[in-house]
Amino acid sequence: MTQYRKGGMAVAALAAWMLAAGAQAAGPKAEVMHWWTSSSESAAVRKFADAYRAAGGVWVDTAIAGADQAKAVAINRIVGGNPPTAAQFNTTKQFRDLIDQGSLNNVDDVALRDKWDQLLPGPMLDVIKVKGHYYALPVNIHMSTWIWYSKAAFKKAGITKEPATPDELFAALDKLKAAGLIGLAHGGQAWQENILFQAMLANVGGKELYLQVLRDRNPKALNSEAFKQVLVAFKRLQSYVDAGSPNRNWNDATAMLISGKAGVQIMGDWAKGEFSAARQSAGKDFGCIAGLGPQVPYLIQGDAFVFPKTANADAVKAQKLLATTLMAPAAQLEFSKLKGSLPVRSDIDVSTMDACAQAGMAAMKDKSRQVGMIEVYITPDQNGALQDVLTAFWNTRMPVEKAQKSIAAALLQD
Repeated sequence: MTQYRKGGMAVAALAAWMLAAGAQAAGPKAEVMHWWTSSSESAAVRKFADAYRAAGGVWVDTAIAGADQAKAVAINRIVGGNPPTAAQFNTTKQFRDLIDQGSLNNVDDVALRDKWDQLLPGPMLDVIKVKGHYYALPVNIHMSTWIWYSKAAFKKAGITKEPATPDELFAALDKLKAAGLIGLAHGGQAWQENILFQAMLANVGGKELYLQVLRDRNPKALNSEAFKQVLVAFKRLQSYVDAGSPNRNWNDATAMLISGKAGVQIMGDWAKGEFSAARQSAGKDFGCIAGLGPQVPYLIQGDAFVFPKTANADAVKAQKLLATTLMAPAAQLEFSKLKGSLPVRSDIDVSTMDACAQAGMAAMKDKSRQVGMIEVYITPDQNGALQDVLTAFWNTRMPVEKAQKSIAAALLQD
């Protein structure tokens, strides 16, 4: 055996030892499955990955475009016995079946140690805490019915005052249309029409009717004249969209405000990330309205990670490290700055965030305004049936009376 060959074997042995030592030294590895794939979302999730790595963990990123597709893949892998360490869902009833089937680990010790009951809003706790156990890590707060507007478009249309009531909003849309602009930038997709419906229910109907319709599914409220007027307002919005609306993505609709081609978009605060990516500033280039009146409910939802059932000690350790590091104040703040959301913790100083985030946090301080968005109160099946009616009503000449009866039937199903 030559000296060179001996030397090569020694180097190989040393390399193998170093790899083994590195594997032992590396912290818990977490495969994190999510659907954050837009430019602003990708930048935001990197903040979480950096925080996890800084805590000693190994982050394995599994990004799948489209929320429905990502959730379907996660569920298939959980059922198939090859789950990721953590999988993204929304803070709704989406993962309740997984809880009921015993497919998720809880993170009770982390939640109790870090006092989640004191830090998190009630509508979120109601979803993640089931029979006294914490089954998901909420990582942010999204409000789905923000009203965004282009300052340039408003100036061109001669709109000098920010709308403060539903009537003023429709007056502004009329002025935008008269000025040759697109009044409402909208993507004709079922979930986006669902958002417009929620916005009208909250802003035209108010908190009491909103809860009676969605949380209580009260037949009297569903068949009331007040609810009929909500549907009339919802349908009226359709007269302000452009012919290119069907199947448009939400971020392409936001781009219409960024370019000044359209005046208003009703969309969740994730849209703010698109404004930021285009280097536009809140209050200067665009405006944001949390509600058309000080008592309009602030409809909250958010993103969360669930932790699939596993008995693997390293995987459990990784799940608990994720629950700890992603809830940490610094990670919460840096993530939300890029995502367009609010930190889920109530004790975080948001003075370094933009004007819209500060307005949202101010609204959250009034707990009477904290109301869950639609999927917090109804099942995925009920929501799907509702969306089918809304989309048909939006796209056809369906009479409002028929739409009202069909919505009642959809929400009153078991």
